[in-house]
Amino acid sequence: MELNTALTLGSLFDGSGGFPLGGLLCGITPVWASEIEPFPIRVTTKRLPFMKHYGDISQMDGGKIEPVDIITFGSPCTDMSIAGRRAGLDGKQSVLFYQAIHIIQEMRDATHGKYPRYIVWENVPGAFSSNHGEDFKAVLEAVIGIKEPGTQVPMPEKNLWPYADLYLGEQWSVAYRTLDAQYWGVPQRRRRIYLVADFAGWGAGVCWTPLASAPNTRRTAEASVLSRSAPLRFGRAWFPPLSRWRATPSTAASKSPMTVPSRR
Repeated sequence: MELNTALTLGSLFDGSGGFPLGGLLCGITPVWASEIEPFPIRVTTKRLPFMKHYGDISQMDGGKIEPVDIITFGSPCTDMSIAGRRAGLDGKQSVLFYQAIHIIQEMRDATHGKYPRYIVWENVPGAFSSNHGEDFKAVLEAVIGIKEPGTQVPMPEKNLWPYADLYLGEQWSVAYRTLDAQYWGVPQRRRRIYLVADFAGWGAGVCWTPLASAPNTRRTAEASVLSRSAPLRFGRAWFPPLSRWRATPSTAASKSPMTVPSRR
């Protein structure tokens, strides 16, 4: 008997289904989405008719919807973008980030920590500097806090967050990189932060390496991600090496000297 091991995906702040489409291209099954704008919903209901729609994120209960392996969310960037008024995570739109975190926590509580194993968060690079860097610190603490409540992430030197970084703890990992869409066929310079969390292993950093078929072990993850001292080539863009930081349970540890310099 052959078991179906395909990953499943739920998309918050879905828009026109960018994350579900990316999931389909990678063999991942989109199960549900949350979006309130009528036109994007029309697009996804026509193009992805098998995907369930839950509407307003503020009306969702993560413990009462279908559990999925991956939850993706590009929370509203309006209040953190350098083009906006910069109200930050406390702004009327960007504060919905915490609603997504709440839904993820509800699902994990209802499934005894099994689902979702992974989350992917996308936002503008303005998140690095919003509220003098404190907002991105809050994002990291909220994400890591799903697995390690109370974790405190130290601010970087001069409050300047690197373009890429990796955080490791006991059976969890969080990694982020700033990617530019012009290197993936989009005819414009469009930089975005992509953050990946693995709540059951050290797989987050592996997502940002060119190793496509590394065995899924902690030793391999450490060897392939943490030991790199040269820039990585991903797509057609050069990225700096990841910095190394291991968090002890419930508290933050100091970073190693292998820190990515800021180029903002």
